[in-house]
Amino acid sequence: MTKMKFCGLTRPCDIEAVNEIKPEYIGFVFAKKSKRYVTPQKAMELKNLLSPEILAVGVFVGEEPEVIAGLLENGTIDIAQLHGSEDEEYIRRLKTMTDKPIIKAVQVTEESAYAETKLPSCSVDYLLLDSGAGTGTTFNWNKIEKLCKPYFLAGGLSPDNVREAIELLHPYAVDVSSGIEEDGVKSKEKMAAFAAAVRKEERK
Repeated sequence: MTKMKFCGLTRPCDIEAVNEIKPEYIGFVFAKKSKRYVTPQKAMELKNLLSPEILAVGVFVGEEPEVIAGLLENGTIDIAQLHGSEDEEYIRRLKTMTDKPIIKAVQVTEESAYAETKLPSCSVDYLLLDSGAGTGTTFNWNKIEKLCKPYFLAGGLSPDNVREAIELLHPYAVDVSSGIEEDGVKSKEKMAAFAAAVRKEERK
């Protein structure tokens, strides 16, 4: 059963929508350069509105491990997603501070798809495969082989193509942000359409 992550939520109405639609995961972006950035305080306010059955993922780029561990341990987020150049040493250090799950984002390109997505020694719990740092564009899905970890598929997904992605790759989860937005903000209608497309595929 393919799971869903709706990333980049910033408003109480976004939380109301996901509480109704019920993806397995949502994401708060803590990278300050992102247009979807939320402060830790805002994320905690939103998390308090979130249904307890939905897990909150914090997206970080080059953040200090102590900051991430603090947000995991105080309940602001349930899972950390590392979207920068964090290496194995960094990940092991973070794991000494928390036992919560960690996702590591990996950029898939024509040149590096195989080498970078296998990560046989990586101690994270999940991978996230994307075409870049939240570019909202797809990559060549045929470049993906069997991976060493369960993975979230990201990059350019929408209600129109997510069924094709699931049929081809059967990822652990699909991750969407811009594909469920209208005029730069989350759209409940697009969220519902994305979820329906994923769940329709599962019922086949």
